[in-house]
Amino acid sequence: MAKNNIPRHVGFIQDGNRRWASDHSLSKEAGYARGIEPGLLLFEQCKEYGIEETSIYCFTQDNTKRPTIQKQAFSEASVAFASEIVRRGAALLVVGDETSAQFPASLTEFRQRQGVGMKVNLLVNYGWEWDLAGLKNGGLRSDDVTRLDLIVRWGGGCRLSGFLPVQSVYADFYIRDEYWPDFDPQHFEQALAWYKKQDQTLGG
Repeated sequence: MAKNNIPRHVGFIQDGNRRWASDHSLSKEAGYARGIEPGLLLFEQCKEYGIEETSIYCFTQDNTKRPTIQKQAFSEASVAFASEIVRRGAALLVVGDETSAQFPASLTEFRQRQGVGMKVNLLVNYGWEWDLAGLKNGGLRSDDVTRLDLIVRWGGGCRLSGFLPVQSVYADFYIRDEYWPDFDPQHFEQALAWYKKQDQTLGG
């Protein structure tokens, strides 16, 4: 695919971990750890394609209403994924409310971007209202995140679920029915091929 047909910034909503676990006769919380390895495959794939920036939904403030065992599982999975992509050279920014007890303390240093590789924005304990509330003090709390070109969602849901509402304003939205732990690199290849055919005039 020609370089000028590659989106500069891609967002990922990796849904379906709990449903995948239930379908495999596992406890719901077991699905989160199964999402780490697919995430690393996708991270490497983005680097290969020359994607400049990615934003990844880890968990939201609404997700923290789930049972404690699930909260612990998705928090641990988020930290494990963050640690590994940093080791692999990501320029990591974590976007989320670090003042809350739900925010993993080990990720606090990444509330300011660290590293010089492909930009990766992890949404951890993120809420769209929390983000927009920053405007009262002069800017979005996600103001270091640029406008999205493409959003890919797994799990069949056809909604943003509060994902970076300002940066998503002109994003193309590609849906996969497969649950996230069943990720295959072809999913992203097909998303990029679909994106190539979309009207990218941004209303002009």
